[in-house]
Amino acid sequence: MKLSEYFENSKGVGIISTADKDGKINAAIYSRPHFMDDNTVAFIAADRLTHANLQANHYAVYLFKEDGCYEGKRLYLKKIREEKDSPLIDEIRRKKHNVIGGEHKAESRFLIYFEIDKILPLIGDKK
Repeated sequence: MKLSEYFENSKGVGIISTADKDGKINAAIYSRPHFMDDNTVAFIAADRLTHANLQANHYAVYLFKEDGCYEGKRLYLKKIREEKDSPLIDEIRRKKHNVIGGEHKAESRFLIYFEIDKILPLIGDKK
């Protein structure tokens, strides 16, 4: 099964870990990756700590744990570019958010593209 199919069909929780220029680590819950091609994924991010860390350190790890078991994936990522307030965000977003009174409209969103450097299972280091 292709990795893109795995993420399209699997239910679970995902966490992105990033570090700033001094190595101080952050972890945040994120949705499943959006596959742009076989080796490029994108995530939608607000202008918060994960985004700030990626300005100084382009490396991240995305950990995905499937619901009800200890199966999943770890994607080792390198940021290759980003787009601020990209129109593609609304096209690829899985959940359509109903914004009441425009409260989230003023917040910038970033579409951050990553190259997948390495893929490991959730547990162990089998190749």
